[in-house]
Amino acid sequence: MATTSDIRKGLCIRYNHDIFKIIEFLHVKPGKGPAFVRTKLKSVTTGKVIDNTFSAGHKIEDVRVETRSYQFLYADGSTYHFMNTDDYNQIALQESTLDAPGLLKEGVVVTIMFNTEDSMPLSVDMPASVILEITHTEPGVKGNTATNATKPATVETGARVNVPLFINEGDKIKIDTEKGTYMERAKD
Repeated sequence: MATTSDIRKGLCIRYNHDIFKIIEFLHVKPGKGPAFVRTKLKSVTTGKVIDNTFSAGHKIEDVRVETRSYQFLYADGSTYHFMNTDDYNQIALQESTLDAPGLLKEGVVVTIMFNTEDSMPLSVDMPASVILEITHTEPGVKGNTATNATKPATVETGARVNVPLFINEGDKIKIDTEKGTYMERAKD
């Protein structure tokens, strides 16, 4: 058993007869009244995100997890196939267990969390950023850079990202996988 002081991003807990992964949390100590922890939880079975508030000191049941590195092989419809980088065993996961399936490129190594009790995959953690090539974007208009203007662009995986006007087709960009936003132009 854990308490609210043990809450951290990525922690898996058992709540309301389901297993949830903590996406965001915030410890709040109001000037009047007891402290509490505001959380955003994602169900690992359905992918549904809920907001919940725990009072300070509340007991939570954490789920023991084990992480392993897997390489993304290919997608077959809504099924994504991964290979363990240690023993080369393959597993197939549904799209709902992935946070950002549109940013997965073949060959990317991800971390998959497994429940130690029944060896069921709980969630897939992407690397902090990925480098993808722009396959389509409109050319930027000269002189339209007075503000932080952006334009839509399609990357090689088919995902759409807003990029600055100076980015052209064929450029490689670094994308933040948590927010799905442009970070910088990739250095070659």
